[in-house]
Amino acid sequence: MFRPRLPDVPTLPTTPVVPQQTQTPLPSMGRSLTPYAGAVAAVVVVGIVLTALLAAVAVTAVSVAVAAVVLRSLLNGATKH
Repeated sequence: MFRPRLPDVPTLPTTPVVPQQTQTPLPSMGRSLTPYAGAVAAVVVVGIVLTALLAAVAVTAVSVAVAAVVLRSLLNGATKH
């Protein structure tokens, strides 16, 4: 009467339950692309730097050409007077 009674424990199924996959695994293509991320970033940075240098050279060349035209015009105008 004063002894506690434990609830009945349900029996577990004897067949193992396998969870179903919701995603199909990606096919392995040999190597992952993770090691190449640093190389790709380096190529992009080098490309940006080279493009900036090319733009700087082009702007410098245009400014030197304009200065040469102005000086030529000034020198030709001085000799005619």
